[in-house]
Amino acid sequence: MIKIRNLCKSFQRPGEALLKVLQEVDFSVDEGEFVAIVGPSGSGKTTLMNILGLLDRPDSGEYELQGKPVAKLSPEERARVRNEAIGFVFQQFHLLPRTTATENVELPMLYSARGDADIQKKAREALCRVGLEERLTHYPSELSGGQQQRVAIARAMVNDPAVVLADEPTGNLDQTSGRQIMELFLELNRNGSTILLITHDNAVANAASRIVHIDNGQLTEARMRVAS
Repeated sequence: MIKIRNLCKSFQRPGEALLKVLQEVDFSVDEGEFVAIVGPSGSGKTTLMNILGLLDRPDSGEYELQGKPVAKLSPEERARVRNEAIGFVFQQFHLLPRTTATENVELPMLYSARGDADIQKKAREALCRVGLEERLTHYPSELSGGQQQRVAIARAMVNDPAVVLADEPTGNLDQTSGRQIMELFLELNRNGSTILLITHDNAVANAASRIVHIDNGQLTEARMRVAS
């Protein structure tokens, strides 16, 4: 599903030394996996996520998504792949405040070239899958943090993406809501979704079937979680 080789990314601010954020990273994710990337703040995990989500470009190295190199994609093709093949879930929910839960979930389909006949029906079905069948017409301000994140997950899943990229999805939630969100990710994975999750929290990472550690821009450890 995802394969990267020798990926490098650096940043440099005026008057400062070159900061190497990713250093010759090799990494792959198979279809149907649930992988957690764990690292402290500044370790390079969010930069890696942005590159995998086609929100940024590496300085060098190769990246293949679904067996296809992405380096030569035009801006229009990159936007299409982001919309149709990748689902994003962020720490900040990024919901539009003046639109209902259903309308928020409809947004990816409005920008899709697939031409879904009934986007409202698909949006409602997605919300029902995440347990919000009684919140279809509620606005974000009328929802708890956990419910808002469920709307964000429904929005990420509504186009049936090849992979879901989740960046600190429990970071703004209380412990109970965070646990419920991780249970939802596990259910989605059991139903076939490929999930790549970024976190600094080892307890959150333990829900994944594979854990990869990143530090100073390098993947330093990879291990399989022993199923309970």
